[in-house]
Amino acid sequence: MLSHAWKLGKRLAIALKGLPRRAAVALGSEGLGQPARPNRLWKACAIVIPSGLFACWAMAQVTWVMSPSIDAWAVRAAPGPIAKGDLVMFTLSHPLAGPKPVNVTKFALCFPGERISLIEKPSTFEPNALDGWYFCEGKLLGISKPFGRNGQRLEHWRPDNGLILPGTIYVGSHHPSGFDSRYYGPVPIGELKRMEKLL
Repeated sequence: MLSHAWKLGKRLAIALKGLPRRAAVALGSEGLGQPARPNRLWKACAIVIPSGLFACWAMAQVTWVMSPSIDAWAVRAAPGPIAKGDLVMFTLSHPLAGPKPVNVTKFALCFPGERISLIEKPSTFEPNALDGWYFCEGKLLGISKPFGRNGQRLEHWRPDNGLILPGTIYVGSHHPSGFDSRYYGPVPIGELKRMEKLL
C-alpha cells in the first residue's frame, strides 16, 4: 500500500515539475525550455475565438431534417411570403408524432380558396380499408394509408366543403409514408415558417 502511494506521489511530483515548461508552450513558446511568448497565444485566440463564435451562430441558423419524406438534409429560415412548393416548418402536436411537440418540415401544396378533393378507394395496403387520394385543383398531392409504419391505425382527413379554408395551407410531400395534412388537415398559415434548402 505504501509503495503504491510512493509511486503515485513520485509521478505527481514529476508532472508538477514539468508543468512550467508545458505552460510556457501553451503561452506560445517555440518548444519546451524556451521562454514564453504570450503574444502568440493572443494571436491564436484572436483567430480561434471569433471562428468558434461564428460556428456556434451558424449552427443555430441551420435545422437538420430528420424525416425521409423531404429531399433535404438541412434547411434554414427564409424571409418572405410562402409560395406553392416552398418548404415550411411548424410545430406538430399529435399522438402519433410522440408525447412532445416536434418540429416538422413539409412542402406547401394547396392554398386558401383552392379546391381540395378526396377520393376514397379500396386500400392497396389493407383489405376492407380505404385509402384517401388527395387532389388540389385536380393534381394528386398524396395517398393516405390505413396503418403507419409501426402498425398504428391512421385516420385520413376529410375536407368539409371542398375548399382549403382561409388562413390555412395543406402541407405534405409525395412520400408514400409521409405524415402530413393527409391525416391532420391543413395547417394555419400563422404557424408556418418559410424555409429554404441548404443541403
